[in-house]
Amino acid sequence: MQPVIAKLLEVDDPFMEWGVRVRLMGEDPDSQAMQVLQQAMRTCPRTQAFLDGRDAVGRLPWHPYQKWQGGHWVLALLADLGYPGESPELLPLGAQELEWLLGDEHLKNIRTIEGRVRRCTSQEAYALWALLTFGLGNDGCDELAARLIKWQWQDGGWNCDRRPEVVQSSYHESWLPMRALHLYAEQKGNGSARQAVDRCAELFLKRRLFHRLRDGSIMSLDFMHLRYPHYWRYDILGALKMMAECGYLADPRCKDGLDWLESRQLADGGFPADDRLYTVTTRDVSGRSAVAWGSVGKAMNPWVTLEALEVLKAAGRWSPDEA
Repeated sequence: MQPVIAKLLEVDDPFMEWGVRVRLMGEDPDSQAMQVLQQAMRTCPRTQAFLDGRDAVGRLPWHPYQKWQGGHWVLALLADLGYPGESPELLPLGAQELEWLLGDEHLKNIRTIEGRVRRCTSQEAYALWALLTFGLGNDGCDELAARLIKWQWQDGGWNCDRRPEVVQSSYHESWLPMRALHLYAEQKGNGSARQAVDRCAELFLKRRLFHRLRDGSIMSLDFMHLRYPHYWRYDILGALKMMAECGYLADPRCKDGLDWLESRQLADGGFPADDRLYTVTTRDVSGRSAVAWGSVGKAMNPWVTLEALEVLKAAGRWSPDEA
């Protein structure tokens, strides 16, 4: 076993242990041991911090999109971490999410300019992905998927920029729809969703995930930062995870991203976090996280490491066994 596995298992958190054992070591997620770990997730400090403050019917007091405390983010993060499905405690958050996204007030803010729907589709997409993961809101999921497909731009992505001269999709607004529509296509056997995913994949792949078409330069240095959670922000690690989930990681145009990720590996086998998109504070401010996600700097960050090793394993570039 790689020494980095032992270091990750030292983290006292059932989400981390489950992730290491299932996502890296390949243990059966339906085994009794893994089900015990998933049950521990329900009552662990991280989950309790996420769900603290729920009212009598199980809803959080903030708008679902309140960063990063609202139910939108809580559902997405719990889904990403492997929280068990068929969880009745999440039903009120799922209902709260759909009331927001499918409500008349939300629809009133959607604009079509120069033939393109200008919409922050990362919202619909992350909601769809989380709800599908937990098996919640079946009819609502169908509507969210239909809207994403209908709103897709000609180049394969999506964008919320209302300037008429903007005709190119946003990476930030496109990577989560691709991830969500892939899961929808897999679960529902929906051909239109599959076609939308293929079109979106080409948006990223023809630019090798982070290069400009015109000169091959890096599109944004922010894309090159390692971090967890990603929330709605596009970066190379999140992109590679998306490509692995959607079945495109073997495309040779992912090679630059995989090479770059490998180059960031530390001597101890882990990966650092370059920055964080959240603040741990007791003040009720936008961007507040109820929990921390490891250190930022030159040392190994366990959450970034877990995700990076999962991607490299999927690409055949890393094994949990000793070399």
